[in-house]
Amino acid sequence: MTDKNIIQPFSQELPSIFADRLGIEYATTASKEHKKANGQFFTPIEIASFMANYSTFNGVSVRILDPGCGSGILSCALIENLIHSNRNMESIELVAYETDLSLISTLETSLSYLQKWGTEKGVEITTSIRTEDFILHNSDSFNKTGTLFSKPIELFDIVISNPPYFKLPIDDKRAIAAKTVVNGHPNIYAIFMALSAKLLKENGKFIFITPRSYASGGYFKTFRDYFFNLIELDNVHLFVSRKDTFKRDKVLQETVIIKGTRKEKINPNSQVVISSSGGLKDLKNPDIKSFPKKDIIDLNSEEKILYLPTNDFEESILEIFKNWSGNLVQYNIKISTGPVVAFRSREYMREIYQNGTVHLAPLFWLHNVKQMVLEWPIIKPKKEQYINIEDNSKSILIPNKNYIFLRRFSTKDDKNRLIASPYFCNFIKSEYIGVENKVNYIYRPNGHLERNEVVGLCALLNSSLFDAFFRIFNGNVNVSATELKAMTLPPLGIIQEIGDNIILSNNFEVENTNNIVSEYFEPVHSI
Repeated sequence: MTDKNIIQPFSQELPSIFADRLGIEYATTASKEHKKANGQFFTPIEIASFMANYSTFNGVSVRILDPGCGSGILSCALIENLIHSNRNMESIELVAYETDLSLISTLETSLSYLQKWGTEKGVEITTSIRTEDFILHNSDSFNKTGTLFSKPIELFDIVISNPPYFKLPIDDKRAIAAKTVVNGHPNIYAIFMALSAKLLKENGKFIFITPRSYASGGYFKTFRDYFFNLIELDNVHLFVSRKDTFKRDKVLQETVIIKGTRKEKINPNSQVVISSSGGLKDLKNPDIKSFPKKDIIDLNSEEKILYLPTNDFEESILEIFKNWSGNLVQYNIKISTGPVVAFRSREYMREIYQNGTVHLAPLFWLHNVKQMVLEWPIIKPKKEQYINIEDNSKSILIPNKNYIFLRRFSTKDDKNRLIASPYFCNFIKSEYIGVENKVNYIYRPNGHLERNEVVGLCALLNSSLFDAFFRIFNGNVNVSATELKAMTLPPLGIIQEIGDNIILSNNFEVENTNNIVSEYFEPVHSI
């Protein structure tokens, strides 16, 4: 690997610019596999500067934590901003964690220049590079009561980070250490966020850039409950483009920057400024809106979903849903995940229909589910369209009655996040049907959905109205049952009326169903 000390700072070069050049050089020599294993996505200089401007500090000395430091660009940008904005600053202490040993010489070079630059500005900068695992080294912080042998918790005035992104196995030491704040297969970035929040002083500032997937969904429910009771949200910035934010590393990820303040008591009436930009080019001129915090996250709700509207249109969409009081549970409707897990059920699955003594049920996969229409059969390799009906398979089959099928995942080519199709029991003569695990099914337990309920609810899910609302809180391609259960719905009578109108029109094409939905619910502002 190239010796990073060959790179020298230019005359009067800002430490953040130098750190960026060092990071780019390192990234060109590190393999994709190495960066992926370490969850490394280096912060572009434009984003580092934007994040640095989120914080000011009026004291003479400040303690800063960067728990995933990389080449040091975020810390450098932050310290530059603090010194430029505070003439009384005398000393800065930076604690930086970095476990990638091949990156340490790069980081040392970067921070050494930062210290020299600080001296020229009359500010003493001390740096400490820690190669220990950030989570394990501070795991005692998750222990509410502490023990006789617990290490004292180090507290900081500011924490800034672009943490690693990758999922941890359930039995990983870091996942076990953080079991009070995450569940399932946690993404390591959420543990970094939770732990960093815990290490802040009262009124300390929290500045992170991460995927926005923690805003909703069951996997992050425990995290949201923990995090948003520690951090009072002040600012949020969303990037509309999936490609532009980390294009250097070819990352297709919806990212969000948040700035918050550590508070003993959270104020639900505080204002949150939400800004957005297409990507990096318009980052200096973002669209900006302000909301009462209670309008974008209800800390008294069970799910604590974070809604992030970025314009007048999305705000009016949010207002429509806030005015509804219905939901699936209230209408005695449930949503479940298809019980057929393909790799466990191969012995029961069949490619073609067989006559004779073998009884077969249709098997519906994600690719069968289209907007407002169920296309079956569609022959694909290893996507068998039938499944045996026998004693051993009945536990993974469901009764043949009226349903709505909803894809659990959308693809990058799908225009809508929500893709649902109606299913009626007269579709096929069979006592049972099979639904594959990547499909959710919506039904009425101990009863049945009326035809107009199926069509009306299916039309709503496929509508541009629901798609716009879903994007306000969901930043990934997953559609979880948890999110659907939490969504408010119009009165059941309106849903049935929409269904009746579509049935009478005898036109199930999405353009027609969307127009009918729009006749009932029109946002105040257009897109």
